[in-house]
Amino acid sequence: MDNEEVVKLVAKAADDKRANDIIALNMQDVSVMADYFLICDANSERQVQAIAREIKEQAEENEIPVKRIEGLDQARWILIDLGDVVCHIFHQEERNYYNLERLWGDAALVSFDFSIEEK
Repeated sequence: MDNEEVVKLVAKAADDKRANDIIALNMQDVSVMADYFLICDANSERQVQAIAREIKEQAEENEIPVKRIEGLDQARWILIDLGDVVCHIFHQEERNYYNLERLWGDAALVSFDFSIEEK
């Protein structure tokens, strides 16, 4: 599975748990730390944790190594390191504060359409 397929898989996992405003940034031309960032948010700590757990489960089911998970206990900003794909699951207030989309504004957006895919 290539990195673009991985980011689409984790975006679908986040969508399945009703994450808000899911975006993916293609970081290949702007950073060496990862090829893609997935960014989403939720309205409560419990939902942030549920999204993170679903992403982790889907990654493991598809034999994608989960290198590290940070912030799961506090659930304000959970980072899931899948190697070349890094997932940022925010509580809505934290996402507005850190505004990674603006910070990495030079990165191209990756689009996905879940409405045409089967669940």
